[in-house]
Amino acid sequence: MTAEVSFEQEIRTYLQQVGRPYTDETRAFSELDFTLLLPAGVRFHLEAKEKRQPYNVAAWPAFAPETELFILDDLTVRKCLAFAPRAGVAVKDGVRGRYHFFSVLDLALMPRQRVNRRIERNAPDLKGKWLIDLRNGRAAADIARLLALVDDYLAGLHAALYELHACYGSYVGENVGAGGSTRQPGHWEQDVRNAR
Repeated sequence: MTAEVSFEQEIRTYLQQVGRPYTDETRAFSELDFTLLLPAGVRFHLEAKEKRQPYNVAAWPAFAPETELFILDDLTVRKCLAFAPRAGVAVKDGVRGRYHFFSVLDLALMPRQRVNRRIERNAPDLKGKWLIDLRNGRAAADIARLLALVDDYLAGLHAALYELHACYGSYVGENVGAGGSTRQPGHWEQDVRNAR
């Protein structure tokens, strides 16, 4: 029986094969697993997570079908926020042989269910968990496409942060409605006058 290659090693091997510069932070507690080194000194921080077996859905609140459910540490999301907006989580669904990418924008805006899981270490404690729907991430068939999704996110980042006026993203479990009265050019002129 051969040992299965970890998702972290799978990413590491791919980055080395294609000669993509990165730093490996998998042993650092305060960093995300990988830092992709991009032109002009830009960095993208990527955490690697893996679903190795189906979840016991009876132990968790109902949120998504088990086939689409992923349970993520609240701490992982907080660490992503420390590197926003150039950060995200790569998920390998080893049960179904697929990959997903969640940008920090997706993590901030998509529906999720937060819970505290009891743990027993030296003393009883709680560990924050997020129940998320894998359909709310960008799907990829392999590591090459997964990292291409990171590149796509980075290419559209300026527009997502500064140019898009509508709600960002389209997420399973969320219905973005309409509200308020229609804004007219005169409203912005008045806003500017009142703010100065």
